[in-house]
Amino acid sequence: MAKTNNIKSLAAVFFVLLCSCGDKNTIPDKVNFTEHVAPILYNNCTICHRPGGSAHFSLVTYADAKGNAEAIAFTTREHLMPPWPADPHYTQFIGERLLSQRGIDVLQKWLQQGEQEGPQDKLPTLPKYLTGSAIGIPDMRIAVAPYFLKAYSNDRFLLVKVPFELPNDTFASVIEFIPGNKNVVHHVNGDLVKYEFDKKKDVFGGEKVVDMVEDTSIVKAFEKLGLPNDDGSYPVLKKSVVNYLPGVFAQKYANGIGGYFLPRKGVFLLNDLHYGFTSKEDVWDSSYINIFFSKTPPNRPVEEFQLGTWGVAPVEPDLIIQPNTIKRVRSHVVIQKDISVLTINPHMHLLGKSFKAYALQPNGDTIRLISIPRWDFNWQYFYTFKKMVKIPAGSTVVAEGVYDNTTANPNNPFSPPRLVRDNNGSMKATDEMFQFIITYLPYQPGDENISLDISN
Repeated sequence: MAKTNNIKSLAAVFFVLLCSCGDKNTIPDKVNFTEHVAPILYNNCTICHRPGGSAHFSLVTYADAKGNAEAIAFTTREHLMPPWPADPHYTQFIGERLLSQRGIDVLQKWLQQGEQEGPQDKLPTLPKYLTGSAIGIPDMRIAVAPYFLKAYSNDRFLLVKVPFELPNDTFASVIEFIPGNKNVVHHVNGDLVKYEFDKKKDVFGGEKVVDMVEDTSIVKAFEKLGLPNDDGSYPVLKKSVVNYLPGVFAQKYANGIGGYFLPRKGVFLLNDLHYGFTSKEDVWDSSYINIFFSKTPPNRPVEEFQLGTWGVAPVEPDLIIQPNTIKRVRSHVVIQKDISVLTINPHMHLLGKSFKAYALQPNGDTIRLISIPRWDFNWQYFYTFKKMVKIPAGSTVVAEGVYDNTTANPNNPFSPPRLVRDNNGSMKATDEMFQFIITYLPYQPGDENISLDISN
């Protein structure tokens, strides 16, 4: 009898759990905004779609959502929004922007039923969002020199000097670039110029901006910016300290990983501030840099390398894409020491169709890194793993890309299609690039178990 009672008890518990799961995933017979749609939008969309957010329209109010109901239904059904190009079934990362199938179905049903508003007392509270930063409240903010772009301006590639002077040498846990005008700032690659205090009297002298379209000599550009020491020698340059791409957050790791030494005198050198094509109106950009100080030096400074364009391994075959063709390329390199991968960043331009990267271990096993089956030029994240990924020495890291230079590609910048190539590493959106950037640490035992999620 006791055994029978135990079986009945277990069955009852299983029934309750089954019902609970069913209730959680059930779609209401009648869907409305306040009870069902707003929670989905507030949890997944309004981080961008709000006043002051990066999106072009808001989804905060009922009127906002109703006016964009068809677009909401279409983009979520096609998995275009929330924007997360990486295939979650291939690899998982921190901060994945993914909408559940139930959420997608609720939004479809709301449109089909006529976008009902629902009771006002059921409307959830809008989350509180940071202003002026995507990751926190900075300790210091430095303005980037304002820049004016006339209407219908073509791509501009600038070298920009952002000088600073501090009371003492110190450390930073993270350095964040915030675009002033998200509609025109395409990307930023920034380094840190570190001066010895007595070798540079005035870090603020010299020009602040040099247009590399008009002046292609890097040596002359550096002289115009006043970068050399007072005796004509050059200071130490720390590469890849502050970067930006659409949708990218500054990388901040847990457990004392990463960070930078900041000298008392220094310059953030935005060695490639790219402004894209502007519309019919003149625009100003007033971007800035946020610094988050740290009282202690980084325990483990991160390192970086990249495959492909300007990388440690070439693109094969050459990145020359004939019109009306689809072309496959790859780049690969053998890792010489054990490394622990933190973050990866695939990069292509408008002809990109798909991207995949993985590592082949000496024993023949494959380490999945990332798969982007439908490349989206507008969302090029730095993808951070939930835990470090060990790639052992002797492994081959492989990156593969597919380009579509046909009329079937809606992002093709040319009609009819033209020959497109890398053009000596040009960063113009109408030229092409193929890069795979890997941020890593030299491997230490136990790295595989260290969480990189700062929210933990």
